[in-house]
Amino acid sequence: MALVIVLILILMMSLIGIGSIMTSMSEMDVADNELKQTGAFYIAESGLEKAAAEISERYETAGVPPNPLPSGALEDNIYSCVYSVADGGAAVQTTLTEGAYRGLYGLVKSFEISSVGTDADRESAVTLSLGMQDALIPLFQFAVFYENDLEIAPGPNMTLGGRVHSNQNVYLQSGLNLFIESYLTSASNIFHGRKPGSGQSETNGNVLIRDRNNVYQDMRNLDGTWLDSRSGDWVHNSIARWNGQVEDSDHGFSQLNMPVVVDGATTDLIDRGSGNNDSFEHKAGLKFIDGQALYLQNDGTWIDVTSNLVTSGVMTQTTFYDAREQQQVLSLDLDLQRLGSSGYFPGNGIIYSSFQPSFGVVTGLRLQNGAELRGALTVATDNPMYTAGNYNTVNKKPAALIADAITVLSSNWSDARSEQNIDNRLAVGTQINACFMTGNTETGANGQEYNGGLENLPRFLEKWTDRSFVWRGAMVDLWYSRQATGEWSYGRYYTAPNRDWAFDPSLLDIANLPPGTPMVNIVQRTHWRQVVGQNQEI
Repeated sequence: MALVIVLILILMMSLIGIGSIMTSMSEMDVADNELKQTGAFYIAESGLEKAAAEISERYETAGVPPNPLPSGALEDNIYSCVYSVADGGAAVQTTLTEGAYRGLYGLVKSFEISSVGTDADRESAVTLSLGMQDALIPLFQFAVFYENDLEIAPGPNMTLGGRVHSNQNVYLQSGLNLFIESYLTSASNIFHGRKPGSGQSETNGNVLIRDRNNVYQDMRNLDGTWLDSRSGDWVHNSIARWNGQVEDSDHGFSQLNMPVVVDGATTDLIDRGSGNNDSFEHKAGLKFIDGQALYLQNDGTWIDVTSNLVTSGVMTQTTFYDAREQQQVLSLDLDLQRLGSSGYFPGNGIIYSSFQPSFGVVTGLRLQNGAELRGALTVATDNPMYTAGNYNTVNKKPAALIADAITVLSSNWSDARSEQNIDNRLAVGTQINACFMTGNTETGANGQEYNGGLENLPRFLEKWTDRSFVWRGAMVDLWYSRQATGEWSYGRYYTAPNRDWAFDPSLLDIANLPPGTPMVNIVQRTHWRQVVGQNQEI
């Protein structure tokens, strides 16, 4: 009986041991399968990332998709993947519904990336897909767009409606209240205070930015500190305060590239067309080159209309003093009212002008009698531009002013008084309805201090105290001025107007964009999927 009992116990122990071994082997198989599944997943994701990076890099450097579209294979130890990209068809005009640019319209092209990862024994396979979309967005949908550092430091109250973006840092402060009513984005950082090197003191007025519920939220914390990129847990706290309306590089925000100037500087837009395919000279229907006026006929040939425009008083040449530049300005003055009735108003609505700078003087372009434009009009020049009096205020048309720098002169401006004391240069109320694309000086560069900020991007040469400058449009700063480089200084040659500035919401309709509106390019991901079975995705 003892022997039988021992044999039974041995049998039981053997069965238990066999069961344990089988369980262990099963768990090892499961663990091995999970390891292979994980490895296949990560190699498949690597394929997605490689294809996505190739698409993004090509758009950033050339403004077009890769040709051919990315495809290939990757190997890592015992894992490999095969990836490919499917073209979603021709680009279509649509309104973006995802990401920080939702609500903007653009020309959108879509791609679908597929990647299949497997292990060496092909026991595990993972299929992933990633949607990508490239969007060409008209630049004048932004209330403010800066290629370089954006500084806003108004003394009186200032309100910015529409989206505000900088491809570099953003510096915000105010003397009283600065209101930002829409998205505020930066491809670098967002700070409260002055840019280093400005030589100006900081002020503690309110900086209020609307959240997604249209409620203003102050950058100031309850303890008197400021919530900005230097704050601890900045990403989490900024999302909690503004619901995603304020984003910078820490949130994954990147630069917005201009495909029209991917192979050169942004100033290619205003530089002459010789050897420069990006120049507005190539888009113009009427151009003024070193005093010669050329008009583009319907058959594509250019004719010299200089004598016609001089005789009719459309173009004259005058001089006046620019107290900011501390130089005389040799100005080509264009009378836009007379141009409208001359028969030479550009058929495509684009004028280009360029005069070689002269030693000891500023060579500029001045637009006069522009209260009513004959049609939609974009004026571009590589020289400083001056506007005289109201512009585009009667029967408003789509309009843009593009220049090395833009200075606003009121209708009370007198060339004869331009060298007199500021008290003899008294402005009167003025309004401009046009998009600006212009340059500024750089704060802290070459010994210069504050460049005047966004509030002085349109420059002034008169005493505007208690006078209003009304502006509607979009403000874009893409370069540092190369000809009008005089330093900003308050009170010496101008005093500030009451600024009634606002984004023009009509620009959100593509039919109201100025002729030749430049585009910015964004590449973003729209969806990610894992195929887990036939016709099944998660």
